[in-house]
Amino acid sequence: MLLKSVLRCCFTYQRVFQWKCRTKFRCFHNEVTPGLSPASSGRIKTTLRQYNVNFQEGHACIVINCPICDSYKHHDTKLYINKTTGLFVCPKCRYTGLWDVLSRIIGPQKSAKNVDLAAIKQTLHIEEDFTEKWINSMESCQKISELSENSYNELITNYAFPKVTQGQMDQLGCHYKDTESSFYFPLMTIGNKIAGYKCLSFSPIVNEKTVPSIGANGLIIYKEKKTKTDGTAVVVPSVEDLLALIAEKSANTVVCLPYGLQHLPLHILPILEPFKKLILWFDNDPTSWDSARHFAKKLNEKRCFFVRPTNHQPRPKVAAVRGYNLKNILHEAQPIWHKSITTFHALREDILSDLQNIDKVEGVKWSRYPTLNRILKGHRRGEFTVLTGPTGSGKTTFISEYSLDLAMQGVNTLWGSFEIRNTRLARTMLQQMAGVSLAENLQDFNTYADEFEKLPIYFMTFHGQQSLAVVMEAVEHATYVHDIAHVIIDNVQFMMGMSEATKHLDRYWRQDVIVSAFRSFATKNNCHVTLVIHPRKERVEEDLTTASIFGGAKASQEADNILIIQDKRLTSLRGKKYLQIAKNRYSGDLGVMTMDFDKASLSYQQKKKSKSEESVEEGKDKQFKEKR
Repeated sequence: MLLKSVLRCCFTYQRVFQWKCRTKFRCFHNEVTPGLSPASSGRIKTTLRQYNVNFQEGHACIVINCPICDSYKHHDTKLYINKTTGLFVCPKCRYTGLWDVLSRIIGPQKSAKNVDLAAIKQTLHIEEDFTEKWINSMESCQKISELSENSYNELITNYAFPKVTQGQMDQLGCHYKDTESSFYFPLMTIGNKIAGYKCLSFSPIVNEKTVPSIGANGLIIYKEKKTKTDGTAVVVPSVEDLLALIAEKSANTVVCLPYGLQHLPLHILPILEPFKKLILWFDNDPTSWDSARHFAKKLNEKRCFFVRPTNHQPRPKVAAVRGYNLKNILHEAQPIWHKSITTFHALREDILSDLQNIDKVEGVKWSRYPTLNRILKGHRRGEFTVLTGPTGSGKTTFISEYSLDLAMQGVNTLWGSFEIRNTRLARTMLQQMAGVSLAENLQDFNTYADEFEKLPIYFMTFHGQQSLAVVMEAVEHATYVHDIAHVIIDNVQFMMGMSEATKHLDRYWRQDVIVSAFRSFATKNNCHVTLVIHPRKERVEEDLTTASIFGGAKASQEADNILIIQDKRLTSLRGKKYLQIAKNRYSGDLGVMTMDFDKASLSYQQKKKSKSEESVEEGKDKQFKEKR
């Protein structure tokens, strides 16, 4: 019985915390805080049935009549509840909040008990209406509909736009600002409110940005007039792709996402509920396929199709310029969700896409570590990396810069630092980004901080010993809500020994459970996980190996990549520190990277080398491989 209790405790993740989703202030660097459990689809439906609340199950949301709009007076007002998180929003009253709060309103209301609705409303958030800000921002702009036909045609020609008619641009609510050579498109949210806008500028180069930079919970949606909807929408990441599809009349409904492939806000899911089929047509960059699969999980994979990024199926704008038939490409879109894949026919398009985009399939490249690009080829989703090294060798400092480099290239990152507080960790990363000592450049602090705040980095607030159940709950939820692509856990030893039921178990066995959980998470969620694990206590003069990783052999067996910091400064006056790539499952290449530390910037960034130096380093790698 004791063994059964222990196994149940270790392998069943208890729902023990609640997310404080304050969407008004949602931004990068949100700290992930523990609380009560989030909702689940089963729990929501059980509660609704218990209180006899009628509901409809949609693709990503559960829909009920809003109990907040004047206490059930508006029976035609729909409220949308996210199936995974329980986050709800009403298009009419625009209240949004957590399922636990909504259940307090529904339960007592239906059981004829008194409920202080006014007090509960104060705990909710009202979705911001951006309409007034939009109107103020457009005072110096012209509506496209107000331009003469000749002026409009001249604009389309000058900016090499697809042949979109003036009426189609007006249907998008487009405005034009001559002094900035910019076009503005409002982002519409549920309730036909404006949530922000997209700016497409051509000065001096083509640039697309979203305002506000965080929290624009709306979409640009174009629907062909006088055409019966077929329940299908094509989803694209940019305005240029949207215009290309509109000009070619390739689809009846086209949807443009607010933040491209970077992030899919939960509040836009209700807008897409009416569509039975969504075709995701993204670019053929390293994150396209990964983003499509991740977004599809939010949107309901069973209704999602994807245009495979092959040479003959590039993004809509490029395809239109090359004269491809966009309707035919959309017709070839394939379902993302498969119950099982058993034939080569089902895989051949994926294989062709990988071969035609081999550099991009290899992953996101580091800008600070060219040696890692040469050996590891890139940073890929779904892989599992282990970093180890002696105490005081700089594991946390290195991995913070390693992850910062990727975050600066758009890789959404979640940090779990149990050993160092978030304030100190963030300060280190800020200094690494700035490249100078912050203490000596305080006058520029706000400039650096503003830039750092734009990076897609989130921090968990855990410190010290934490249980696996709580940490995994946080990681899984953050991955869903914030589209996390890289999780760092520093370090595993702080997750071994919290539970009374497991305190008498072997520490090796406990670590194997943790490693197994993160390995499964990485594969299931297509998210890269980096675990920092201390090595065994060994003689200082001996090199660390994969066998030196603390615990059993499971960590080294499950890992796709093993990085070892070797510190020869401890045994030799002229000894150096270097990073050894001891395992590389993707390409099999192994090697070493020298680690020269710059104290002012707290950086291990590699300096650019001459061709002769690069050839010498390649020779060292070859000798290293032959020695092994």
